[in-house]
Amino acid sequence: MTSKADHRMWTGKQAGLIGIAILLLAGFCFGQPTVSLSPKDGPPTTALRVSGSGFTPYAQLDIYFDSQDQALAVADAAGAFNQVAIQAPKSAVPGAHWVSVIERSRHLAAQDRFQVSVDWTEYHTKDMRRWNPYENVLNVDNVGSLQQLWSYHTADYVYSSPAVVKGVVYIASFDGHVYALDCGTGTKLGSYADHFRQSSPAFLNGVVYVGTYRGDVVALSRTGGLLWDDSIGYEIESSPTIANGVVYIGSYCCDVYALDARTGGLLWSYHTGAEVFSSPAVADGVVYVGSLDGNVYALDANTGTKLWGYATGGAVWSSPAVAYGAIYFGSYDHNVYALNAKTGALLWSYTTGWAIGSSPAVANGVVYIGSNDHYVYALDARTGTQLWNYRTGAMEEGASPTVANGVVYIGSEDHNMYALNANTGTLLWSYQTGEMIVSSPAVVNGVVYVGSRDGNVYAFGLPKGMAPQPPKRPDPKTLRPDFSLKPVSTTE
Repeated sequence: MTSKADHRMWTGKQAGLIGIAILLLAGFCFGQPTVSLSPKDGPPTTALRVSGSGFTPYAQLDIYFDSQDQALAVADAAGAFNQVAIQAPKSAVPGAHWVSVIERSRHLAAQDRFQVSVDWTEYHTKDMRRWNPYENVLNVDNVGSLQQLWSYHTADYVYSSPAVVKGVVYIASFDGHVYALDCGTGTKLGSYADHFRQSSPAFLNGVVYVGTYRGDVVALSRTGGLLWDDSIGYEIESSPTIANGVVYIGSYCCDVYALDARTGGLLWSYHTGAEVFSSPAVADGVVYVGSLDGNVYALDANTGTKLWGYATGGAVWSSPAVAYGAIYFGSYDHNVYALNAKTGALLWSYTTGWAIGSSPAVANGVVYIGSNDHYVYALDARTGTQLWNYRTGAMEEGASPTVANGVVYIGSEDHNMYALNANTGTLLWSYQTGEMIVSSPAVVNGVVYVGSRDGNVYAFGLPKGMAPQPPKRPDPKTLRPDFSLKPVSTTE
């Protein structure tokens, strides 16, 4: 008989592709030197350490990122150097870039590849703000040219929000599956069957975490094996947040749970007065979460001890955002709130025209949030003053905005996906799907990923030839040193 774990393994003819390593290109060199990078991939502004060997002893070595000479190292008596610091430029667009190490004598050179890419690992993203500070492809000038790159049809509603990691989109559907889709093509790499609905997957260190409607939190390997399955016993609509080896999640039974990310073992739980649909935000050792009992709670992340609570006048579906020493969230009492993150003291509130189930995005001193009065609001994060609003045809309570490179992205009950100017609220682009959009978008590497109640997962990007591309692998013979650089010390 097929075991429970076997029955619920990833399926799909391409599931094995998820674990296949990226093909490495051989380094260009005039002799036999080698160069290595740590890390090998990451977002723009990543700090890299460059090491090498096989160079001429005591040679001066220029270290380039693409064509920019960033550092001058000196080889030791064995022709090696270690851990020289350079940085991927903020302008480095997604794709393969090259680090070149060239002797000033021009006798020897070697290269290694650095992959610029950004991951969106969970509902909040890592910073609890639903903001991608690294996006450098889509902007206010070109987002109006977005077009559908692909769509993948599931068998039911897609309320879940996507996680995007290492070229794979992970997203849940009301058809009971979590899907792994190829970022570039939308091809199904695999699926995992359980009672999934609205909980959004979270990803960390090769593991996918997600809650089920039958009351389990499951952990899956990147290739789809069941690592653990912890039964809470009540429906889960909350999305997991992972911090310091712990999975935090809310449930329909009114509790917030902390589970060991490695084993699924229960570390603690905290009982609120009603269902917890809000997704926890974790920052500076504190878990912030809303409850339908009308309260927002601050809990010690290690013990679950209540640090403070704040009572609003309505249910709190909204998931808090943490920034600037404050937490921001919406309530069904029609208000957006800002509270002191340490004490829970009210900093300000702003009243909209109806209930708020949307979770805020916070970027560049501005709070962006949707309201069931059909408006998207931009509020000053310090004072709560309205900066602008934009009226959609309707606003679903769960749809939440994402901010990237001066653009606010949000779905709506009127079936549309919107892109708005983050400074002015001006409409830059919209796309109509077949049903309302509750899913909150992930915006990474020049692509917008989102689900729709029409059962589809969508990817939107710029037309071919319009998106900026990384420069070609440089010929070391063409690179010119910066003679103003001073030699840097290396770590043996």
